Amino acid sequence: MNESPFAAFWGLLLVNLGTPDSTEPRDVRRYLREFLSDPRVFDISPVARWLLLNLVILPFRPKQSAEAYRKIWTPRGSPLLVHGRDLAGKVAAALGGEVPVEIAMRYQNPSIGSALSRFSQKGVDQIVVLPLFPQYSSSAWGSAAQKVFEEASRLWDVPALSVVPPFFDHPAFIEAQAEVARPILAEVRPEKVLLSFHGLPERHVTKSDASGGRHCLRSETCCGRISWENRNCYRAQCFATARALAARLGLGPDAWEVSFQSRLGRDPWIRPYTDVRIEALARDGVRRLAVICPTFVADCLETLEEIAMRGRESYLAAGGEAFALIPCVNSEPVWVRGIVRLIGECLPQKVSASIP
Repeated sequence: MNESPFAAFWGLLLVNLGTPDSTEPRDVRRYLREFLSDPRVFDISPVARWLLLNLVILPFRPKQSAEAYRKIWTPRGSPLLVHGRDLAGKVAAALGGEVPVEIAMRYQNPSIGSALSRFSQKGVDQIVVLPLFPQYSSSAWGSAAQKVFEEASRLWDVPALSVVPPFFDHPAFIEAQAEVARPILAEVRPEKVLLSFHGLPERHVTKSDASGGRHCLRSETCCGRISWENRNCYRAQCFATARALAARLGLGPDAWEVSFQSRLGRDPWIRPYTDVRIEALARDGVRRLAVICPTFVADCLETLEEIAMRGRESYLAAGGEAFALIPCVNSEPVWVRGIVRLIGECLPQKVSASIP
């Protein structure tokens, strides 16, 4: 692949959010402390963040979260990490086995710093970074990109970094999720498909409003299309993902809707809320419901426990009859091909031409 001993040797870094090392409360507490100490996640004053974290959240939430993690933990460990490792291995194979591929987590292990060190030891001096977040948010995509640059700056020989932009409506991602969904939708025949995205506080959305607060969340149709004002708006990108996926799946306008899950605290989060809509749809007579979570590329606590377990339970209790969670793209072959396509578009032409 290299034309001379001095040609750039490149690698691929896949970055996801993070997971505890185990289901023990101490490990969950360590994970939550790092995660919620991030000012891009908890964007409040440092003093208020410290007080809320240490006096309200960490004394109680680790035990509750540990119990939830135990319900989804596998013999190989956390599903998020299992899928990430499988994906890294399959992408490396798809690239011909010549390109080092690492999976890293923004929070906890395997860390971004350790992955960059392994690249350095292998002589990699050009790295393509793929944050595994389809839509842009400062708290996920932004935080991951920032951490990569910070850790790379600690190396004596700083590698050249190319970061793949959010792929919320890229055909490589949309078709991968659609291919995973099609056979399950054909079997379940849902009356409604709920496209559930991770939630964010409303203030995170308005901070990304390029108009200075005149556009985002100012009208019912503010997310109807991607514009200059909302081009970095997480909610607008979620709706763009939903429209593209619904079109690829051939869903009529009344066959699907968007909601947002996993809210935390008392501040207003972007609406509508997934848990509220799941119960309301059942009460309104929707007997067969399928949920797709296209803000995640790997099944994790938020999909497997929050939706497939608690969501199903509340839906059936409210009168629903059939409930199906569509898996994430995980390490499916179509997503492996999609990643190869995504990174190929970010590489210099001479290098991308050599990708199988």
